[in-house]
Amino acid sequence: MFFWRCLFAVAFGAVLPQLQCATVRADRPPNIVFILTDDQDVTLGGLEPMVKLKRLVQEQGVFFDNAFVHTPICCPSRSSYLTGKYIHNHGAVNNSLDGDCASLNWQQHSEKYTYATQLQGPRYTKGYFGKYLNSYGVKQAPGGPQHIPAGWDKWFGLVGNSRYYNYSVSIDGVVEEHGDVYSKDYFTDLIKNESVRFIRQARGDNPIHPFLLVAATPAPHAPFTPAPQYSQVYDGRQAPRTPNWNHHGDDKHWLMREQAQMSARGINASDAIFEHRWESLMSVDDLVEAIIETLEAEHILEDTYIIFSSDHGFQLGQFCIGYDKREPYEHDIRIPMMIRGPGIPKNVTLHQIALNIDIAPTIVALSGQSPPSYMDGRSLTDLLFNSSSSQHGTAAANVPWRDDFLIDYHGEGHPPCGLVNCPGPPADKFHAIDSSNNTYTCLRTMSTTEDSIYCEFTMTGFQEYYDLKTDPWQLTNTAKTVSAAMLKQLQARLRELRACSGDSCRTAAAHNRH
Repeated sequence: MFFWRCLFAVAFGAVLPQLQCATVRADRPPNIVFILTDDQDVTLGGLEPMVKLKRLVQEQGVFFDNAFVHTPICCPSRSSYLTGKYIHNHGAVNNSLDGDCASLNWQQHSEKYTYATQLQGPRYTKGYFGKYLNSYGVKQAPGGPQHIPAGWDKWFGLVGNSRYYNYSVSIDGVVEEHGDVYSKDYFTDLIKNESVRFIRQARGDNPIHPFLLVAATPAPHAPFTPAPQYSQVYDGRQAPRTPNWNHHGDDKHWLMREQAQMSARGINASDAIFEHRWESLMSVDDLVEAIIETLEAEHILEDTYIIFSSDHGFQLGQFCIGYDKREPYEHDIRIPMMIRGPGIPKNVTLHQIALNIDIAPTIVALSGQSPPSYMDGRSLTDLLFNSSSSQHGTAAANVPWRDDFLIDYHGEGHPPCGLVNCPGPPADKFHAIDSSNNTYTCLRTMSTTEDSIYCEFTMTGFQEYYDLKTDPWQLTNTAKTVSAAMLKQLQARLRELRACSGDSCRTAAAHNRH
């Protein structure tokens, strides 16, 4: 039997014009599946190879075409997905243990307050499969791979950073070593198989209890290893030659100014990475299909919310960087994000800002609970269940929503040459001296009158400003031409967001900058 389960505004500060209703089974709350990729861009065509994802998720639900991370690096962004908090509130500032990535401090504090721990009581069976945090389980990490993060009933966590072969995985705290045989070791496929097994087992063991499943793939992160059957599918494809491709950023911050243009050899290497990234994503596409086919076979697809996203974007030759992320530019901070499930209209595109910090409160809200007030993000249910069935979700436009957000990045390296006095790095090793020379905060604004980004680099005080309506590829830094009055307003709002917590992070800014 089904019934109309009506969800009132459980998200923070929601002012909803109507009752929100979703069809779910009468005897159990909905299942929730969260699929998280690693380094998948949206600006450079990162969704193009995933035709199954488009058909099975995007066209069956809502796509957010202005989805962003607030930090373009793995561990801090993943920590934000888990906690619903900005960096300055969860503490994980980079990928190292010293930067609170899976550190003892993280385990004792932020790790105890994630969406997994918020799904309280015996109702939800919760399983995590794949990459967790970059320093999880490494040799120096507290507890090693025997540590099982709070909140999870089934744990299948990769030790360390993304790999496809020759890795270790913690299975409920017991280490299992893997080699380089495709049929039994290819990590994306193992995540797929374990996810399918978890769904079937959860249905068999507790048929009246819902489950939360997280499938966190290594793809398309380095070392960009596709499955053998996909290893030549995109041979000869080039990385997109965007207007800022191999463009020297001579008006940008120090690290960009030091980049040399890519040589022919560097261009070929960047193009090869582009090919392999797309090929590796084809296995993620298979994973999406397998999970949905299993949900359908178990007769629970219509009772399940499916969320798909990435931990940040990527660059492939933009501003002369052969490949990486870490910068405050659109290709690094924009991400794919889509959600399907009961009560969500099909094939709708929403234009409001959606952030990685919104996923934790969204998961909690979809379970029927109120997101905790300490989360900085806001549940997307306010938008999802107020989307019209028209392709562009015009009803959701009536929901009051944010029009700006904070971007925050902390450089990780510690070179001995005085940082800004370091020699320019080669294009393929640029982040070897990524430190306080590349530590910054930015204010990203998208309103009816403004589409811009303003950045301050911590050590030097260097500023960047781009009007994205006229300069979408951020070719020309116009910080020096911004009026004194507008600059003062930008700085004031950035200070507010750098110090925000909980509700003050969700409060929309009232600005009329000029």
